[in-house]
Amino acid sequence: MSETKKIRVAIFGGSGYGGSELLRILLFHPNADVRLVTANEHAGKAVAEVHKNLFELTDLHFERAPDDLSTLANIDVAFFALPHGQALDLVPQLLPHIKVIDLSGDFRIDDAEVFKQFYKLDHTATDLQTRFVYGLTETNREAIRSAQYIANPGCFATATLLALAPMVKSGMLTGNVIVDAKTGSSGSGAKAAANTHHPQRMNSFYAYKPFTHQHVPEIKQHLCEVGEFGSELVFMTHSLPVARGIFASCYLETNVQLTNEDLRNLYTHFYNDAFFVRMVDGSPDINWVKTTNFCDIAVHTNGNQVVVFSAIDNLVKGAAGQAVQNMNLMFGLDETTGLRMVGTNP
Repeated sequence: MSETKKIRVAIFGGSGYGGSELLRILLFHPNADVRLVTANEHAGKAVAEVHKNLFELTDLHFERAPDDLSTLANIDVAFFALPHGQALDLVPQLLPHIKVIDLSGDFRIDDAEVFKQFYKLDHTATDLQTRFVYGLTETNREAIRSAQYIANPGCFATATLLALAPMVKSGMLTGNVIVDAKTGSSGSGAKAAANTHHPQRMNSFYAYKPFTHQHVPEIKQHLCEVGEFGSELVFMTHSLPVARGIFASCYLETNVQLTNEDLRNLYTHFYNDAFFVRMVDGSPDINWVKTTNFCDIAVHTNGNQVVVFSAIDNLVKGAAGQAVQNMNLMFGLDETTGLRMVGTNP
């Protein structure tokens, strides 16, 4: 696209953590022009009044979402950072020229019955579902480039899929795949709720949603798209006493003997053109990826047994950063544009 023409952006659901991160990134993106930010409960308020980190950095105000989205004509791309179920009603109203990136789970799962099982919602836009491309950039880059509609992956799914994709593609997996994944409290959203509010979590550690987490079906679905995936996936999630970050430990078995050098070479080759995937020694650390779009991965083997560790920021690579990475591809930009952010230490 032209260097002078900017991408006209609308953000639906700008008051939550996902919307906040989209604003933090897009307000300083060289090719983005944020035209509309909705938050019905904050309509009329200055964005910086709600998101104090943006104080004196933007004059934008929150607006109510239009009753009829077909009236929005001067938008190139719409991001939906709304609770599950709302994009199902809103996306079909948009004019056909507008590209869509949905950060909820509404369009991630192809099977309507599976969607209903895990999200407890009826899928009301099954025809549109077939047009959505799964937005895990590193494994689906070419499809994303030409896509009109993107289903942005879940945060747990991102960390898990990036850890598992090279092994699935290799065809060397055998036996069960066990994923032990842990997340910070921001993954539960900006509104406090019983058992997810940070004061409840900050000195605690516990598992939740065993065998029933809503990211399980999208993980299985995309692994089958990456390669032949016939293993059973045992996926368990835990609450970390931190605000940001996901750490996934993935335990695998292979049908061939591997050395650590073999395994490292496999992952390095698979992610050769992936700027945001970094191979690290020993173990990743969520401190190294906080506030960034990086996924750090470490791999180890004792022959037939493999462990893969991955770490991401759940709000950036697990949500808003990956959404912007996908936008960049959809509009012909370098996928790293506006995303070369450095984390803190610690």
